[in-house]
Amino acid sequence: MPRPTPAQLVYGSCTVIFSTLAMLLLSQTSSGVGIAVIAASALVLGLLVAMTVPLPRPRVVAVEQPAQHKEPVPATVASGASEPVRERAAS
Repeated sequence: MPRPTPAQLVYGSCTVIFSTLAMLLLSQTSSGVGIAVIAASALVLGLLVAMTVPLPRPRVVAVEQPAQHKEPVPATVASGASEPVRERAAS
């Protein structure tokens, strides 16, 4: 069984604390049996919440492929011209 992550521990602990307080305040019980039932149910609820927190997925490392370098194509020079010939883009 994998070890719980810190997020699972925090979510589970907060669930136990807050659900215990909420159930004790709402039920207004003062008997030992009632408090034990509430504590046990809060622990079960905290365990359920901790186990349903999504586990981190293993990272997939992408393999970099070498870039294919293409040689730049030299511009054609018109005979007697000092600049390369540039064609107009079709619009």
